[in-house]
Amino acid sequence: MFDQILGLPAHPLIIHFAVVLTPLFVVVAAVYALLPRWRPYVAWAVVLLSLAAPAAVYAAKESGESLKAARFATADGELGARISAHQSFANPLLLSVLGLAAAALLLVFATRPSRDSVGRDRFGRAATLTLSGLTLALAAVAGYYVFQAGDSGARAVWGV
Repeated sequence: MFDQILGLPAHPLIIHFAVVLTPLFVVVAAVYALLPRWRPYVAWAVVLLSLAAPAAVYAAKESGESLKAARFATADGELGARISAHQSFANPLLLSVLGLAAAALLLVFATRPSRDSVGRDRFGRAATLTLSGLTLALAAVAGYYVFQAGDSGARAVWGV
């Protein structure tokens, strides 16, 4: 399923979704956590990116594994080391983006006022601050891993 798209290896095509959506998600989630005034304007983006970014990272991970099995299973030496370094960031990136998605969705839910509490957070200020901090921490982790995965992938391909 993640092998080819129109006869081309799928991984180089799919990674662009992860490389674009994950940093965008990191920024939008951080804005939502840090700027309460902007929450009504970016809540929809947080929700959509909470679904799209993990899906893109998962597809990139799976297509990368397919590409390695199909074309680089016997790669060793410097190329094998670069591929292994790149591959080592896949699981941490996926887990951090999934964690960010969960925290960001919980934060959106917590900051949407319930029917009987107009203008107040659903679970109180302490819960909102905790979820905001968790969202920011996970955004930093996801940002780090998407950079590392992208950088190591470029180094594996271009040998820089």
